[in-house]
Amino acid sequence: MRIGIEAQRLLRPHKHGMDFVALELIHALQNIDTENEYFIFVRPDTDEQCLKLRSRFTLVKLPGLNYIHWEQVALPLAIRHYKLDVLHCTANTAPLISGTPVILTLHDTLFMKRKNDVNTATAYQRLGNVYRTFLIPWLVHRCQPIVTVSHFASDQIKEELDLPQARITVLHNGVSNKFFAPVSDDQQIQVRLRYQLPTRYFLFLGSADPRKNMINVLRAYLAYRTTDPTIPLVISGKFPDFLRQHFTASECSQIQAYCRFIGYIHDSDLPSLYAMAELFLFPSISEGFGLPILEAMASGTPVITGNRTAMPEVAGSAALLVDPFQPQAITDAMQQLMNDSSLRQLLIRRGQAWATRFSWSEAAQRLLMIYKRFDPAQTQPAPYAQPTPFV
Repeated sequence: MRIGIEAQRLLRPHKHGMDFVALELIHALQNIDTENEYFIFVRPDTDEQCLKLRSRFTLVKLPGLNYIHWEQVALPLAIRHYKLDVLHCTANTAPLISGTPVILTLHDTLFMKRKNDVNTATAYQRLGNVYRTFLIPWLVHRCQPIVTVSHFASDQIKEELDLPQARITVLHNGVSNKFFAPVSDDQQIQVRLRYQLPTRYFLFLGSADPRKNMINVLRAYLAYRTTDPTIPLVISGKFPDFLRQHFTASECSQIQAYCRFIGYIHDSDLPSLYAMAELFLFPSISEGFGLPILEAMASGTPVITGNRTAMPEVAGSAALLVDPFQPQAITDAMQQLMNDSSLRQLLIRRGQAWATRFSWSEAAQRLLMIYKRFDPAQTQPAPYAQPTPFV
């Protein structure tokens, strides 16, 4: 078979969640598939070292005027040129006209919610949401199957897009082995120096996207400091304008004094950052999956996360679940974890065991089953069967 994988942003240096999902699946497919030929379609960018391709896997760099032109013009031309049997689009959208069967990974439909439910932080995000909101109702009836990453997301897709459950396949994301591996003292020292980390800290992977709930995390942390001022909060990214928009001058001064904004975290440094943290804060308002929950668990760090959307499904009974709209609930959970060593150790043990159930190899094997439905060597298309859930 000749299989295409669309991973437009895979080579960008500052990757996001969907980029890492595509990258891990490609790595896993290389380990399990010795028969088929793959073409990975990307936009040219600087991080070509992220993908070490083996034989049968070809990187195709396609220029494009912008995101939409790349997807709707450049990619369809490449599909015809490479005579693909099937194309897998990995990040919520796909060409409207492709000339070949298309599998679409739709991570969630949260962007289709009403404005008051899920806002976006920038004009670029708003434009992207308009594009996806227009495109996806057309795409989901042309693509088969629709792959998504959680049962929560599957239910949302069925409800929002009026799609039969039989057309949707749930493939949970996996956890990279690097998060389970012990972090050496040398690695910890290097990462601590690189980001100027304090000896003890709480960790929050920050984002200006309101869904990530940074406002309530910061309010919860400031409240926590009134009883224990000894542990700073480390936050990825830097958000001076965001802070000025949402906090008083006095609050901004406290946040700048007590929190460490460390900028973009390189993927190779994440295991050390998780492992050295006292706890990991991930009380998002909404998530289609929530991979950092499992990464922190695999790293041996207790997790506080939200009690809605996909987070309870991903966290199981191995994290403290809180109402993300209640800063006091987040504060209470922080105090509970820091004051109850038995609970802390229980969640660490549960988390590490739970995270082992999410495997990129398992996800890739189930994805390969889907690809094989489109094998032209078959006398007729294979009947579609839902892959057996592994969680």
